[in-house]
Amino acid sequence: MPSRANYEKCAPEVFRSMVSLHTATRRSSLPVELLDLIDYRVSQLNGCAFCLDMHSKDLRARGEAEQRLYMVSAWRDVPNLYTSRERAALAWAEAVTRLVDQQVPNEAYEQARAEFSDTELAQLTLAVISINGWNRINIAFQTPAGDYKSNVKRSMP
Repeated sequence: MPSRANYEKCAPEVFRSMVSLHTATRRSSLPVELLDLIDYRVSQLNGCAFCLDMHSKDLRARGEAEQRLYMVSAWRDVPNLYTSRERAALAWAEAVTRLVDQQVPNEAYEQARAEFSDTELAQLTLAVISINGWNRINIAFQTPAGDYKSNVKRSMP
């Protein structure tokens, strides 16, 4: 599928704002590995091939186990693979992304609040908003997947 207009060149000021939001979420108190996992899961939900390619490469470069990548779409069925904090973040990210009946269920909120402070939950929510925005941009402009080269330094031998 050929890509459409280059959104970075067509709207550079808005593009820089999106990059700023993403950068700010990465500078938050949340571990970047958790944010990458959330980016990967939200990109699965949205079907964004470009972002799936990018975040799978970044997660692998950080030393993420292949099994956890393969199983993240079924994370509820394999609780032993993900910490309670990761499960709460995944549930929150899914609820904020899907907005079933235009709501985020109280159950997802309570699960997230058990694991995250108010500040962390706000940071997590903004990270979810950021990846949803990137997914929608890349899907709309048919950004081709496969060319992304991770610049993450491997965290494990």
